Amino acid sequence: MRPQTFDRNLAVKAQMSTEDFTVFGAGLLAYVKAARSEDVAFMCPDAPMLAPGQDVFVLYAADGTPILVTDTRDAALANAASEQLEAVSLH
Repeated sequence: MRPQTFDRNLAVKAQMSTEDFTVFGAGLLAYVKAARSEDVAFMCPDAPMLAPGQDVFVLYAADGTPILVTDTRDAALANAASEQLEAVSLH
């Protein structure tokens, strides 16, 4: 197979709108983000208060809605899998 080149002008024209990006992957994708326990209350107002100074992992729906806060990345990924969501990590 020959290498393919891409038209950069076409790629710029194909950018998604903010609204499109918000619903992209809804019900299919989730993302895992590492956080500090003291920051969870700001990101997830419904989460219980956590002792400060802990590393935690937050599983979010594709639209940014928090789903789960846990102490391990593996637990967040397992929850995503149990909900039939494809999880990706953010750094």
